[in-house]
This record gives sequence, C-alpha cells and structure tokens, in this order.
Amino acid sequence: MPKPVTPLLTADVIIEMPLIDDKPIILIQRKYEPFGWAIPGGFVEVRETIATAARREAMEETSLDVELDVLLGIYSDPKRDFRGHTACAVFVGNASGKPLAADDAKDIALFDPFNIDVELAFDHRQILEDYCDYRREGIIKLPL
Repeated sequence: MPKPVTPLLTADVIIEMPLIDDKPIILIQRKYEPFGWAIPGGFVEVRETIATAARREAMEETSLDVELDVLLGIYSDPKRDFRGHTACAVFVGNASGKPLAADDAKDIALFDPFNIDVELAFDHRQILEDYCDYRREGIIKLPL
C-alpha cells in the first residue's frame, strides 16, 4: 500500500497571562509570510507529540515556559494556509513572566482577546472567536 498523502500537522497555543488583570493573551507578529499577528505555534516534528510541539513552539516564539490547560480544537480547513493543507491542534495554556519575541516572531504583544483590532494570519480570527466563546461559556464547541 502506498504511503498516504496527508495534511501537515501543526500545534498552536493561546497563551493566557493569568497574573495580569483581565487575563490578556499573547500574539506574535510574524516575521515571514503569511504576515500579520498570530497565535504562537508551528509544525510538529517527527518523534514529537503534539503537546510537546505546542510547548516547544511557544517557548521558541515567546521565550515563555507554557503550561497547557485544554485542547480548544482541531482546525483543518484546506484553505487555512495558502502554503498548503495543514491540520492544527489549538491548545489554551498559561504562562507568567515577560514575553520576548524570538525565532519566527518579529514582535510580540498582549491583547484583550475580546477586542483584537490587528490583521491576523491564517484562520486565527475564527480560532480566537471560538476561544472567546469558550471563555464566556466554559464550553468547547468543536470547529466544523
């Protein structure tokens, strides 16, 4: 049987900063295309779990050690990344300390997740809308 051709696997983490009033989240400004602000994350490497990849990518891009709290969902629309089909596991996690942009991050900032007025890369606007629903209702709604 031939090896199947499948989407590339990625992992992102919506990083909450719970020790700061109103629990802002961290977004990075991407250094490379597609440009815009994004949830920290990236590709899962061979011999790495998805959760390990999420924590590693968060550390590489934000310089923070992130604790994962919950899996928000799997996002796999074939059009979510113009570079090719990806399937992304999106976690919600938390960290403390001072975030510093590194690796693929050109810049980094804290945002009120309910009021984000910057251009977002990929399908991250939809993901953050789902995250806000989760924060309001405490229920994870599976993406379609």
